[in-house]
Amino acid sequence: MSNKSLSSIFSELSKLDDDTFPPVEDWNPPLCENVSMRIDRSGKWYFMNSPIGRQRMVNLFSRVLRLDEEGYFLVTPVEKIQIEVEDKPFVIVDFEIAFKNEKQIITFKTNTDEIFEVNENHPLRVESKSINDEPSPYVLVRRNLEALLSRNVFYKLVDISEEIEGVYGVFSSGKFYQLQ
Repeated sequence: MSNKSLSSIFSELSKLDDDTFPPVEDWNPPLCENVSMRIDRSGKWYFMNSPIGRQRMVNLFSRVLRLDEEGYFLVTPVEKIQIEVEDKPFVIVDFEIAFKNEKQIITFKTNTDEIFEVNENHPLRVESKSINDEPSPYVLVRRNLEALLSRNVFYKLVDISEEIEGVYGVFSSGKFYQLQ
C-alpha cells in the first residue's frame, strides 16, 4: 500500500456525510500488510511513523475503525489495515454540562470531534493501573471503541464530583458514575 492508496481511502471516505458510520463490522476484506499505522496515548495518529497532520483525514479514518479479537483495524470494503493503539483510539478533550428535566447531562467531545452524552450507551468507567495506582478513566464512544479521558477533563470532573457513601463520582443522564 502506498500514500496514493491512503489518499484513495481518504477520497472514498470524504464522500460520507458527517454523521455516517459505515457498517465496518459487516466488511471482511483482505489485510493490507507492510503498512505501519498507530495511535499514541494522546490520540495522535501516525502513518509510516509520520504524524498525520490533516485533522479531517484523522476524523474520517476514525469512522472506519474497528476493534476485533486480533486488534484495531481501519476497514473499508476492499482492504483493512492493522493499527497499533497505545491505550485507546480516542481521547476526550472537552465536556459540557447541561440540565434536562432537572437531570445533569455530561456531554463529551473526542479528539476526532465526536460528541455524545454520558449515559447507559456511553458509560464512564475508571481503572487503576497496578504500577502506580494511577486512575485511567475511559468512556465507551461507539460499538466496542473507548476513549481515554484527558487528564485535564478527568480532573475537572473530579472537581465537580459528589461523594455518595464514601465514593466520588458524577451524575449524568440520571446515573452515578464512579471516578475512583
